Amino acid sequence: MINKALFSSKTDQWATPQDFFAELDREFHFDLDPCADESNHKTPEYFTKEQDGLLQDWSGRRVFCNPPYGRAIAAWVEKAYREGTKDGTIVVMLIPARTDTRYFHDFILHRSEIRFVPGRLKFGGGVSKCAVPVNGRNIPGRGYVAQRRQQDRKEGRNGNRFK
Repeated sequence: MINKALFSSKTDQWATPQDFFAELDREFHFDLDPCADESNHKTPEYFTKEQDGLLQDWSGRRVFCNPPYGRAIAAWVEKAYREGTKDGTIVVMLIPARTDTRYFHDFILHRSEIRFVPGRLKFGGGVSKCAVPVNGRNIPGRGYVAQRRQQDRKEGRNGNRFK
């Protein structure tokens, strides 16, 4: 049974805090935000809801993806995984730390680097600050996932800390 609290927000779009994004951008040098709008995009090139980033090609890009946190998040995680297997493509996702989901086991666990963010990020764009309960408990933390080809990780390419 799905915990309705996981999907109870009036909006599923939360703007990424600029200071948090800037820290990631210093490491990954993003050039595409596939799920944004005119007011919250983090890169010069971005896809709006109408352009549907799920239908676009991300090949060869450095992608920052803070997907809508509703039921469609699984589709975004799968898309990020599939795009991240393409040559020269790096995808970093900012997603809730929901390790009990099918998409976590199918597309993240043992396939990507996972970093957990301590505490809570203060998201913009909503009426109140976003704090997502997980499995009925208020667990501090949110994660982000970096996906790239296995060969790139082994070779330490793209100026990052992967080994």
